[in-house]
Amino acid sequence: MNYVIEPAPIPTLAVAGISERFPVNRIFCVGRNYAAHAREMGKDPERDPPFFFMKPANAAVDASMPVSIPYPPKTKNFHHEIELVVAIGKGGRDIAVADALDHVYGYGVGLDMTRRDLQLDARDKGRPWEFGKSFSLSAPVGALSRVADSGHVAEGAISVTVNGGARQTSDISKLIWSVSECIAYLSEYEMLEPGDIIMTGTPEGVNAVVAGDVMQGDIAGLASITVKVEA
Repeated sequence: MNYVIEPAPIPTLAVAGISERFPVNRIFCVGRNYAAHAREMGKDPERDPPFFFMKPANAAVDASMPVSIPYPPKTKNFHHEIELVVAIGKGGRDIAVADALDHVYGYGVGLDMTRRDLQLDARDKGRPWEFGKSFSLSAPVGALSRVADSGHVAEGAISVTVNGGARQTSDISKLIWSVSECIAYLSEYEMLEPGDIIMTGTPEGVNAVVAGDVMQGDIAGLASITVKVEA
């Protein structure tokens, strides 16, 4: 096929133990999926249906090795949000909760980096979150662990440190909506496709980073990530 301009490269992520890479199609993010984080954002953590926002595929950053991301423009409040990442290997629509995990290829550790001042300003004005959330290089993700190798992730410590100091600490078991439920609910609205990524929400303790800061994200049983913020 001929193109009038050169197509953009396909973002990809490393997979633990193999040389083949996971192509990123779309990135869906679950909002306020830990009760304590909902409270720190000034919201009631009732179990309302989950809501989603999206990041572009080029938000994905391969963080299978220590990596740097730029401090983005137009913000003075750049926040980390540590999250369990779910990689979809089999697509589908109207997926039953009981069948949802059959669609998961693997899991990883990710950071939903956020221009918090822009997000909150947009929220207060009733505007979309895109400038706060949906920008390039805003989703570093570590090497994916294949379900075939490591099984599914339903519990385990999740944390992020900044320059060695603890920031966010919780457990995957505290997700308001489980991985299965998120997949099933999302598939009612959008046919999931192989290569889709779901970022499942962040626990409490979100806070700002500045140029020079080094974040380390960990989830029990998965490959950790180390991400430095560059000026």
